[in-house]
Amino acid sequence: MRTTVTLDRDVERLLRETMHHSRQSFKQTLNTALRNALNPKVAPAKTGRFVVKARPMGIRAGIDPAGFNKLADELEAADFLVKSNRAARS
Repeated sequence: MRTTVTLDRDVERLLRETMHHSRQSFKQTLNTALRNALNPKVAPAKTGRFVVKARPMGIRAGIDPAGFNKLADELEAADFLVKSNRAARS
């Protein structure tokens, strides 16, 4: 059915934002919004379950990957001290 409607500015903005995010046409976005508003019993399409695929990191046994940040901080502090000592001598 073809019809003409006058949309409030905020409604038009919401539709345009939804169009942009969903990458659907104005017609598709408007029809989906009206269906959802007028028939809320219809469940939205379910997306597939997000699954994280584990893969080996290549770290030897006994090495704690959580300690890498601490090591990086220590190396950065040591580098800062070396640079500050050089600057003080100059």
